[in-house]
Amino acid sequence: MKFLGIDLGWKSQPSGLCCLELIDGQLQLLDLDRQDAIADILTWIDTWVQPEAPAMIAVDAPTLIPNATSSRLPDKLTHKYFGKYHAGCYPANQNLAFAERTINFGLELESRGFAHAPTIAAKTLGRYQIEVFPHPAIVHLFNLERILKYKKGRINERRLELIKLYQYILEVLPILEPSLKAPQSHLFPFDFFLLPSTGAALKAIEDKLDSLICAYVAAHWWYWGEQRNLVLGDRTTGYIVIPNKSQK
Repeated sequence: MKFLGIDLGWKSQPSGLCCLELIDGQLQLLDLDRQDAIADILTWIDTWVQPEAPAMIAVDAPTLIPNATSSRLPDKLTHKYFGKYHAGCYPANQNLAFAERTINFGLELESRGFAHAPTIAAKTLGRYQIEVFPHPAIVHLFNLERILKYKKGRINERRLELIKLYQYILEVLPILEPSLKAPQSHLFPFDFFLLPSTGAALKAIEDKLDSLICAYVAAHWWYWGEQRNLVLGDRTTGYIVIPNKSQK
């Protein structure tokens, strides 16, 4: 079973891409990438997941937006339950500029057989897609008191927060279940995280790490289902899947 994480650029920004595969009970990192065009993202998906092959794709973007104005139920619920962690999400409605792009991406996945899975029987093979949100996932997976603030602020502060995230990934995800095998250095070199000193370079790292978190949440949802995950919303309102607090 493969698990793909898509940190989708909501407008025209590049998207982070991650592919994990569950092999002998352990998740292995197969690829970390970044692509600009939706067509190239879909080609990447088709490369890693052959037609009819089972996989779950976790997308950090609102692919279901039923409301014309205001915000969706899952958006409101992130503020209700995760506002204290600074992890409320951006509101989505059909009148916002990004809506057509994100909705159409979900439809492209559906056309490939990836059905929305706001409910699932754990460990059932199939082709699924879910919406995820890295900030609350990171808070719960790593038992944090607030989000890691690597998206805004001074370059050096963002860099330090990204290094923290990288270290949590390396130190905590291997001891959770399902566990992440230590990535091969050519895919995930630590030197890469020490070098960037510009906003653009940090954004590239951010996209890739967010996509890895998305892919891990996909695996966690498939592996545990509702036993160790929260679902904010449903297929009608839109939904976001978030792991429960880590049980290391």
